[in-house]
Amino acid sequence: MRAIVRILQRLAVLSLGIISIWLIVYVFEFTDKKVPTLFALGITYGIGAYVILPRAVRMGLKLLQRKHVPRFTVTGDGLVGDPVNLALVGTLDQLRTAFAGAGWVEADPLNIKTSWLMAKAFVLNKPYPTAPFSTLYLFGRGQDIGFQKAIGNSPRKRHHIRFWAQDVANAQANANTLDFWLNTDRPHHSELALWVGAGTRDTGFSLTRLTFQITHATDADTNAERDFIIGELTRCGAIRHAVLFKPGDRLERVNHYIADGEIAVAEIA
Repeated sequence: MRAIVRILQRLAVLSLGIISIWLIVYVFEFTDKKVPTLFALGITYGIGAYVILPRAVRMGLKLLQRKHVPRFTVTGDGLVGDPVNLALVGTLDQLRTAFAGAGWVEADPLNIKTSWLMAKAFVLNKPYPTAPFSTLYLFGRGQDIGFQKAIGNSPRKRHHIRFWAQDVANAQANANTLDFWLNTDRPHHSELALWVGAGTRDTGFSLTRLTFQITHATDADTNAERDFIIGELTRCGAIRHAVLFKPGDRLERVNHYIADGEIAVAEIA
């Protein structure tokens, strides 16, 4: 089995190399005659970062996948996203009230208008307190809601967390099983729910490690961000005592993040 995996990995790398050579030889030969070199470089970067490399990485992740409880979100490309590190029990209104009391604001929905406003704020370094989040996936769907707290006046730095709702009874019975994490059902917004969250701190601008896509740079220590969020909610009396819950085997590193695999679980007061 290992030999087969190695062969497939080598074939994937070989294929990627062949495609890259084709881009350099043929795409640049065409574009040099028609458009400026910078535009040609932009086309090549876009194809490589947003088409070729994501597919190659997805293939590698599938080959290396283990059948254990997932402890991280995934991007729209199917790549590893932010680690899951916090869960709160309450209704949607209670969740909103808790973060509002701690001085956090709800993120705008992601669409063409808000994406443009975010890009403009990011480039000009102008405040955008309710900036939208990119979509990450858990339970087979994008986040249900997200909150953030700006660091200074820059849109490039912020504390933020995404949440996905799950049925409380299902969580109590099956949280240590794959069935729970593969369940795509979403409880009604008025129902008591388990809000599974992934909190990280944006620190600036960067390129993703595996595919070189443009993104926010994030602090690697998601344990510290989890503790910061719990501290914020505790100080304003929004939650009761939080306990750590481990959903699966110990996790030492996810993508470029350092995480202990534990989720802080608390009931909204």
